[in-house]
Amino acid sequence: MRFKHYLLTAIFLLLNGCMTQPPIKTVSEVNLQKFMGPWYVIGHIPTFIEKNAFNAIESYELNQDGTIGTTFTFNEGALTGPLKTYKPKGFVIKDSGNALWGMQFIWPIKAQYKIVYLDEAYQNTIIARDDRDYVWIMSREKKIEQKTLEQLVKKIETDGYDIKKIRWIEHSN
Repeated sequence: MRFKHYLLTAIFLLLNGCMTQPPIKTVSEVNLQKFMGPWYVIGHIPTFIEKNAFNAIESYELNQDGTIGTTFTFNEGALTGPLKTYKPKGFVIKDSGNALWGMQFIWPIKAQYKIVYLDEAYQNTIIARDDRDYVWIMSREKKIEQKTLEQLVKKIETDGYDIKKIRWIEHSN
């Protein structure tokens, strides 16, 4: 069943690959060691597998071969719903300042993963795609200060996203 989700996600991402807007600019440089670890998904324009996600956490681990081991976990449908876990692999694109990755759910397809915002303290980030179909606001904490959240949403809107599509993720206390 999990393979079916990976395959459908990969096909959907591939079919939506026609860019109609200019590319979104990534941050200039990402220190991968500092970026690794858990990130709470605060809000997103979700893929179909995460439309009912609660307690969503994306964790990264730098593998010895330079790839990024990724673990995406969430409870489906409710804060206490069944736990779902996905383990795509990230591939840092050469000469991108480590800010552009390919995220592979199934071989050989790699979905675009762009780090378009990252604060200096590596506490808040935005992951986007040039197609403006999906976006993720993530933080090291379960909640973001309101003023910071408003700035992140404004960045997403400025990058050409329809912010009315953002789904806010609830996390257990």
